[in-house]
Amino acid sequence: MKPLAALVLPAIRWDAERGFAPALPAVERDLALGVGGFIIFGGERGAVAQLTRDLAAGSRHPLLIASDFERGAGQQVAGLTPLPPAMAVAALGEDAVAEAATITAREARDVGIAWVFAPVVDLDVEPANPIIQTRAFGDDPEAVGRAGARWIAACQSAGVLACAKHFPGHGRTTADSHAELPVVVTPREALEADLLPYRWAVGAGVAGVMTAHVAYPGLDPSGVAATHSRPMLDALLRRELAFDGLVVTDALIMEGALQESGEETGAVRALQAGCDLLLYPKDVGGVVAALERGLASGALDVQRLDASLARRLAARERAAEPSRLDDAALERHRARARALAQASVRVLRGQPQAAPRAVDLVIVDDDAGGPYPVAPRSAFAEELAARGVGLAPGGDRVVLLFSDVKSWKGRATLSAASRRSLAVALLAPATVVLFGHPRLLAEIPGPGPVWCAWSGDAVMQRAAAERLLAG
Repeated sequence: MKPLAALVLPAIRWDAERGFAPALPAVERDLALGVGGFIIFGGERGAVAQLTRDLAAGSRHPLLIASDFERGAGQQVAGLTPLPPAMAVAALGEDAVAEAATITAREARDVGIAWVFAPVVDLDVEPANPIIQTRAFGDDPEAVGRAGARWIAACQSAGVLACAKHFPGHGRTTADSHAELPVVVTPREALEADLLPYRWAVGAGVAGVMTAHVAYPGLDPSGVAATHSRPMLDALLRRELAFDGLVVTDALIMEGALQESGEETGAVRALQAGCDLLLYPKDVGGVVAALERGLASGALDVQRLDASLARRLAARERAAEPSRLDDAALERHRARARALAQASVRVLRGQPQAAPRAVDLVIVDDDAGGPYPVAPRSAFAEELAARGVGLAPGGDRVVLLFSDVKSWKGRATLSAASRRSLAVALLAPATVVLFGHPRLLAEIPGPGPVWCAWSGDAVMQRAAAERLLAG
């Protein structure tokens, strides 16, 4: 009997109060099934490292342990280094991109992560796109391709597998595949721009490519998502682009993967189309049973399954073993992350003001209200205080506008409530610090100075405070 469960990568999520304990019963069931790896969300450095050791010890075969580290390992793991978004780093040049990838990979190995689901090589070409934005390196295909190739080479040189996503491109959508199946009607000729970064990624030897739950009728007239499309995955990615690494689905819990069929049918269709690994299904046992039925009925091709199983093993053998970092190395990473963050903050409008002696701080939070907690909004004020600048109603007004990429929003613009709050905050002269895409400048009224700090993470809040005080 073929170990089809090895083609499934379930999720493990950290609980803020109980750690990984609530997830462990499901993990034990998944290991007993023989899954091929996991994607880990959240956790603390020591707990994640212990978890990956326990997973390896409890598995019948080598596991591929992955995580979304687009903004550095600190994006998911407390105690590791958060980095600016890809667009912010790319604005500093390709050497900065390579440095960010190296830091990410070294810290991934520190906690036993063998596969990083990055970089995003989609193009930031659609202003109404609600989910890519600053996750992309930019909008120029050639520049994105070069940056992606540098990121991949640096990451994999440090012993960690990279994964270019989301094939054949999520940058042109006006909908979010977390919530629905987006359809991009752009003709094939124009889509060559979107494919160029993937050509660069394949040329750089990228270990994996993640599919988009997006339909491209110009690439497959049937209108199915790329995850379920043999013309996109087999004919285009495998044969035309000559990619022979791992093809992994985006998360199967996303509505873009479920609208065409249920989870079990969709999993079978993904393998039929050319995917190797099935990421984050909700019902792991049900999906494995569906694969076994598909094999027994002949719906799944034996040779294709053997090739996928072989690719998974080859990828795991390619990844380096965990390697613990000492405190000095981690501190060097944090220092470099701070330097990159500070260098990336820039003025979008107006002239920098003289450093304030006291600040009247106003927060407009367009990211609040979703299903997941946002990063604490206190880091900016803490950095001011550390540098001797207090908060006072009569001080210079500074408005912090948080508008990051969030899967639950379904929009790329500010909400009506945020626009109203911003208008009120700007009735008095103020400097605005935008923690979001530079395009949002168009939604900030008045002539006052506007700084761009890209994302609301603590590293960017502190960088913005330091740059503001530098004048």
